[in-house]
Amino acid sequence: MIVDDDALVRRGLHLILRADAELEIVGEADDGDRALQVIHETAPDVVLLDIRMPRLDGLAVMERLARLASPPHVIMLTTFQADDYVLRALRIGARGFLLKDTDPPDMINAIRAAHRGEPVLSPSVTATVIAAATGHPAADPRIAAAAASLSPREREVAVALAQGMSNVEIGRTLYLSLATAKTTVTRIFTKLGVDNRVSAAMMIRDAGLL
Repeated sequence: MIVDDDALVRRGLHLILRADAELEIVGEADDGDRALQVIHETAPDVVLLDIRMPRLDGLAVMERLARLASPPHVIMLTTFQADDYVLRALRIGARGFLLKDTDPPDMINAIRAAHRGEPVLSPSVTATVIAAATGHPAADPRIAAAAASLSPREREVAVALAQGMSNVEIGRTLYLSLATAKTTVTRIFTKLGVDNRVSAAMMIRDAGLL
């Protein structure tokens, strides 16, 4: 599903996604209120959600979707490389974000990745987001306590995860089987109280493990 208040952006995204026979566009919306209605009606797997919209913006929509028992995977769309709204959206469960001018193949690959539950970050702005997220380390004692609960091996895996490594890369770097790497990442998610790699990486950096 595509949600953006700019008709030209919606049309452009529609043309990009329609070119892939395996993707089906089940709905569109031009504001947050309409988006929630269409999401309820169509139950999309992935939602491309504009951050800045009149009346109900993307962040407000994301907060409401986070309350659902089975929310769709959300990719936030933005034209800004350093946007506090993006960071807040990631913390409440967005799978990631993309710039609106992302190349078509990368846009399609990102949708597939989000559908698999993987994080989605535009390469050109990843460094900006990380810098913004870690520029003022959180003093939240809950983050420190969660990080302290990690075993030495889990800390090694957590650091590799925060550096952007996939499970395969973590296994190769730390000499773990793929199954062990996956299991360890799952345990890290549980201990940190998160459900995706982006949120885990932000907590790991806030806790000062890097």
